Amino acid sequence: MSEGLDLITLGRVSVDLYPEQIGVGLADVRTFAKYLGGSATNVAVAGARHGLRTSVVTGVGRDPLGDFVRRALRGFGVADRHVVTVSGRQTPVVLCEIFPPDDFPLYFYRPNAPDLALTVEDLDTEALRAARIVWITGSGLSAEPSRGTTLRAVADRVEGGDTVLDLDWRPMFWADPSEAPAWYARALAHATVAVGNRDEVEVAVGTRDPDEAADRLLARGVRLAVVKQGPAGVLARTATEEIRLAPIPVEVVNGLGAGDAFGGALAAGLAGGLPLRRTLEIANAAGAFVAGRHACADAMPTLAEIDALIARSVGYVSAPAGDPGPGSASSAALGSVTGSTPRATPASAPTEGQL
Repeated sequence: MSEGLDLITLGRVSVDLYPEQIGVGLADVRTFAKYLGGSATNVAVAGARHGLRTSVVTGVGRDPLGDFVRRALRGFGVADRHVVTVSGRQTPVVLCEIFPPDDFPLYFYRPNAPDLALTVEDLDTEALRAARIVWITGSGLSAEPSRGTTLRAVADRVEGGDTVLDLDWRPMFWADPSEAPAWYARALAHATVAVGNRDEVEVAVGTRDPDEAADRLLARGVRLAVVKQGPAGVLARTATEEIRLAPIPVEVVNGLGAGDAFGGALAAGLAGGLPLRRTLEIANAAGAFVAGRHACADAMPTLAEIDALIARSVGYVSAPAGDPGPGSASSAALGSVTGSTPRATPASAPTEGQL
């Protein structure tokens, strides 16, 4: 059955190995926790936590970690029927270092990543046309055949559904990063919503200024532009409405995954037809919630948990964007981890013994 989905995401998946020792480099880490990860996958999980019927279009290897991905997705309530097993490729692994409040280097082990090998034949075009929201990512544009597959997935969307482009800038995935703006432009031509931080909007539309970037994104044809601004909060703009929110103060544990929590909550608000302000408040708080946790997918909050955080932080949320507001110094750190692209280092494939 291919109908009935609220949210379909396309993009990368990984098995995340996050150190249990905080504030030390990988050379000194002794133990790791294993989680489901990958931006598009995390967004699908976050959407499921909000009650959306979700699926992710991605690829895994024919290996035990691919089995883990499928089981984890099902455990989170995400359909795995669009996960493709790609022969001859390994399920990606990602490691990180955790230096709170604002330094979380990533190390990608994804040579010949299965998600970048997906072809048009791997697409469930009926499901993609019918889904209320299709979520694509900038990293999916970084190489062929994923690039053409991503663009084809949103070429025949029915009117009334949203197509979200998560700008998701990972320069190490691109053989020639200078090609990225042109491919972002192609994707924006199909998008109704664009989401990115200041690093990402600069790649897409040539400016880091949030207001100018939002205007340029709207000029490209999207109906909603969302620019995450670090400690200055988040800006959302349509042709007739503008919302600015300050970040919510939390004690940052691991900033990775905060943007994906934001994305899943944004998708839920769009699917539910919520007012833009309420949607942004939920997304803003979801990102803060996950920044205070160790994991990404495993930490995605429910709406009840988000509303509890908003209630505890109501004085801060109502402060103008850019106002430091009450709370600990980690409030600014939250902004920096959700508003910039974490450092990332590509790495060669590990052997099975290293896994």
